[in-house]
Amino acid sequence: MNNNIAALFDLDGVIIDTEPQYDVFWKQTGEKYQLGIENFEKLIKGTILPNIVATYFSHFPESVQKEIEAGISAFELQMDMIPVPGALEFLAELKKAGIKTGLVTSSNDEKLAAVFRALPIRDYFDTLVTADRVTQGKPDPMCYLLAAKDLNVPPENCFVFEDSFNGIQSGKAAGMKVIGLSTTNPAESIEADCLKVIPDFRQLPGHVRAT
Repeated sequence: MNNNIAALFDLDGVIIDTEPQYDVFWKQTGEKYQLGIENFEKLIKGTILPNIVATYFSHFPESVQKEIEAGISAFELQMDMIPVPGALEFLAELKKAGIKTGLVTSSNDEKLAAVFRALPIRDYFDTLVTADRVTQGKPDPMCYLLAAKDLNVPPENCFVFEDSFNGIQSGKAAGMKVIGLSTTNPAESIEADCLKVIPDFRQLPGHVRAT
């Protein structure tokens, strides 16, 4: 195993193409509770659920907050887990090359279990950092620093694959190299904060060799 570098992956919008499905849920939720926040579904991308509830729904009764939490949990269990093109092949390449890998997601353990039931990707990752392991979600760097610590790799030797503004800022704040995926946001909106921006993983090995 290559002990000098690590590849750390966000989940939604990076490994699986689920962001359009989340857009539907959170747009409807924002409208249902009349938040009056433009593009609410885009604003919260990469944010852990407790932070979403605390930031945007704290003025609602606890029963409403519980309703939202139950709603997103049920929604996630029915989502289509469609891989981003080339993602599974790239993970297999990294595994074969002995490069340490980690999955760093704002999803909780229950959602991750559903993903692993749908897709055979658990064995590709040497560590998992979910919302259940952190107290500060993205854009805070806590999750990525925890993954680096798990893998015993210095942050500066970690490559982060992210799609959301919050996730990209989290990787940068951790002192890591960020490769952005334009699956969720236009390439021009994230390129200033990324080492490279790619549409998917189908040609990524060539990009990595060029870094």
